[in-house]
Amino acid sequence: MHRVFGLICATFLAAALLRAQAPPVPPAAPKPARPQPPARDPNTPGYVKAKELPDGAVPSPKENGNFVIGPTHPAAPEVTVKEGVPHGDVYEFTMESKDSKIYPGIARRAGTFAQLDPQDARKVIVDSYPNPYTRKVAVYVPKQYQPGTVAPFIVGADGPDRMLFTALDNLIAEKRVPVMIAISIGNGSGDAQGSQRGLEYDTMSGLYAEFVEKEVLPLVEAKYNVKLTRDPDARATMGCSSGASAALSMAWYRTDLYHRVLSYSGTYVYQQWPYNDATPRGAWEYHDTIIPNSPKKPLRIWMHVSDKDLLITRDDFHDWVLANERMAHVLTAKGYPYQFVFARNALHCDRDVKAQTLPLALEYVWQGFKGK
Repeated sequence: MHRVFGLICATFLAAALLRAQAPPVPPAAPKPARPQPPARDPNTPGYVKAKELPDGAVPSPKENGNFVIGPTHPAAPEVTVKEGVPHGDVYEFTMESKDSKIYPGIARRAGTFAQLDPQDARKVIVDSYPNPYTRKVAVYVPKQYQPGTVAPFIVGADGPDRMLFTALDNLIAEKRVPVMIAISIGNGSGDAQGSQRGLEYDTMSGLYAEFVEKEVLPLVEAKYNVKLTRDPDARATMGCSSGASAALSMAWYRTDLYHRVLSYSGTYVYQQWPYNDATPRGAWEYHDTIIPNSPKKPLRIWMHVSDKDLLITRDDFHDWVLANERMAHVLTAKGYPYQFVFARNALHCDRDVKAQTLPLALEYVWQGFKGK
């Protein structure tokens, strides 16, 4: 027994000496920062012809077409809380993935990224696994809402949006938009291919709209004594980046549910995963094949992109500026009512640009609403 104990002690002592003599393990090198995208010129050949506005100005909400704003982006007065304006109530609740039949939860393994499939250049390989999540949902109910009446509403991506709620307080008080409910839904975490957020937002289908319809909206109605309209012309979607492409997909694939779309720095590029033969380049197909080859739908769209928006050079399908410019081209060709704002001196999902343009975007996207 003593011999065994002595051997164990000697073993631990030897290991400790080896650790003490071993050179320290250097810390992992930080991942290099993504290069700053170059500023793209709105007058680049092939881009849509756009009207240059004076610095600080935004277009009229009654104008269709393409506009260039900036280089400075002063906040619109409607995004500031004002005294004497009725302030809506904001409620928050959480949703657990274990309760979802549509999105039980996935995640991409930490430290891994999508890799091109050596067997098929159209596809990517992702190390993804089942993973539970909790998402936040915020609900804005304006003071002017009459409990029990049917109300228009807007659904936003990526969680509670205080700027939206403030803008609605002011715009509703000025009767520039309908008295509407706003529902801001958090994503299921992560980003890009293999993540829950990527699965929700970058998949080319109506599945996310179905999730909202079946699992989110009934909770909102039950919890806060509101009635949400079933009229697609009284429903809007909005988002930024992949949240914007999700907003468009909600309306495109479920036009029976939504007719109005608000898009900041829309990810109309190749982020879809898993691969789908019907849409081999993901949301890039919107401006490449889907919109050009489809009958015109009853949609009204407001879009923005920044001059320094994202650019990933691994292939030809990850230029956010080019993707949004192409969207403007095909929307024009099909005769859609849309407004496209190109922001100078701005970044992806630029908050200053949003503060400058959100009231405009909301007022534009609700043009023509008759109400009931």
